[in-house]
Amino acid sequence: MVKGPSFFTGGNMNSGNYDSFGNAFKRGFMRMPVAIRTIIAINAVVFVIQMLGGQALNSWVVPNLGFDPSFPTFLTQPWRLVTYMFLHGGFLHFLFNMLWLWWMGRAVEETLGPRTFTVIYFGAGLLGAILDAGFALVFGSALVIGASGAVTGILVAFAMLFPTAPIMLFLFPPIQARFFVAGWIAIDILFLGSGDGVARLVHLGGALGGYLLVKAHKNGTDLSMVIRYVEYMFGKVKPAGKSGSKRPRNKNMHIVQDAEIVEEMDQSELDAILEKISKQGYDSLSKEEKRKLFELSKED
Repeated sequence: MVKGPSFFTGGNMNSGNYDSFGNAFKRGFMRMPVAIRTIIAINAVVFVIQMLGGQALNSWVVPNLGFDPSFPTFLTQPWRLVTYMFLHGGFLHFLFNMLWLWWMGRAVEETLGPRTFTVIYFGAGLLGAILDAGFALVFGSALVIGASGAVTGILVAFAMLFPTAPIMLFLFPPIQARFFVAGWIAIDILFLGSGDGVARLVHLGGALGGYLLVKAHKNGTDLSMVIRYVEYMFGKVKPAGKSGSKRPRNKNMHIVQDAEIVEEMDQSELDAILEKISKQGYDSLSKEEKRKLFELSKED
């Protein structure tokens, strides 16, 4: 059994201690990039509901909200393509998915912006489910739950953006991100069809989704437009004019793209920051360098 860290190393655990810990946790949580923070929060709420609901609730939730790759269920119940990403089979399943999302996704979101990050995350999860359904006749169909496919897409995105960034694993020397992620994918390919209860095809589909979307981004595709469109449809982004006015959208209205925002920055300075991340990792950045990346993400 692994003994967890102790947050209280001395003194009385009075209300002040708990208040201090609560405030520290809140500050740390709010410092997370907005997309990762939101995804983790939703997953955490759903997981707590699953745990509190017990077997009675999960016996309904998993069969009805987990992804079923069998035909025609995946076509007639499309909500499962999204809802399965927020369900987990146990604490460790939930914990490691969220930790990998935080560890590897932070630099991705702060580099690409929250909207582009969100498209990559959910796009990878969707493609993972679709690939699983496409090969269901070959490898069999079973209910799938968990964010692993989407998280794998983020791992691939990190490796593409920062290929030489060192990944530190316990008892292992630093491994470059590109080799670490390649090994991760190789394991899924090696154990494909092994019947070990792991949705290997979903992982591989997520990896493919991450690769294709980052490739599209590098080729100039504005992935953030997907989220901007959703925001506009729900009224979160309004046309220029008086606040609250309901005027029809001007078809010629220009929406600033990620690439244009980047062009407004000092490109040489941005390149230097990204090069530093690639060689030494995100944690090597100074507070000022992190602030500049964060400001870019807020503009996304």
